[in-house]
Amino acid sequence: MTTQTFDPVAFKATTRQQWQDAAEAWHRWGPTIGDWLGAATDSMIELAHIGEGASVLDVAAGAGEQSLPIAQLVGPSGKVVISDIAPELLTRAADEAKAAGLDNVETLELDGEEVGTLAGANYDAAVSRVGLIYFPDQQKALRGIHSALRDGGRFSTVVYSTPDENRFFSVPVGIIRGRAQLPPPLPGQPGPFSLGAPGVLEEALTTAGFTDVEVVAIPSPVRLPSARDCVKFQKESFGALHQMMVSLSPEERDDTWRQVEAALTEFEGPDGFVGPCTMLVGAGTARH
Repeated sequence: MTTQTFDPVAFKATTRQQWQDAAEAWHRWGPTIGDWLGAATDSMIELAHIGEGASVLDVAAGAGEQSLPIAQLVGPSGKVVISDIAPELLTRAADEAKAAGLDNVETLELDGEEVGTLAGANYDAAVSRVGLIYFPDQQKALRGIHSALRDGGRFSTVVYSTPDENRFFSVPVGIIRGRAQLPPPLPGQPGPFSLGAPGVLEEALTTAGFTDVEVVAIPSPVRLPSARDCVKFQKESFGALHQMMVSLSPEERDDTWRQVEAALTEFEGPDGFVGPCTMLVGAGTARH
């Protein structure tokens, strides 16, 4: 078992490059992601109390698949700022907004932990879908988001719940962790399930100063034709899994993916592949 060290600066630099490299695939898999996270996204938008004319900041927005429905909701009198650490993702998002005829969308290259630089921007709402879990300093990010909201503004986020509720992802994580001889993550270390345990997301939001905090669980099964398709989706789009395999040789990585596919066939049935997944949607109000 390797000795665990965690360098947040190196982690973010690697994350940025991996998302730069994965931008085309993440964009290409957009319809699958939309189907998978559709119910959680709808809940996120609802809990953020987003309506016509609102100004909205999307943090770690990726290619903006969830941002465009928000732009349509707020209408011409509102605006949506799509922010992310990877400029290639933002280029995809801007292209999609233009193709959809949306003139109320802006893009902003921004580290999610540096949203505090927008303090006093008085956004009506902020959202972050499956991004907050990967920030090394989640409290810094949350406090920054709080400061960028107007008094009474709402923040809503989507995160994974516990590993046992997300076996489409935790099974590959467990296999890769074993093959790469990685120890369990340190407490507070970023990762897919870092905010999923009972009460953790509520505590994080409350500690950052949010009030009226609420968290709901949303069943979000991953539906694909086969386990092989799920592996293709994860291999092309899930940077966290690649990050875990950096110490493995190309041959070892290929063999690890074959092992993951074999394990995921457990979730194949008459309706194809249905991967167990439950997302948490947490929200709170900013008070200044």
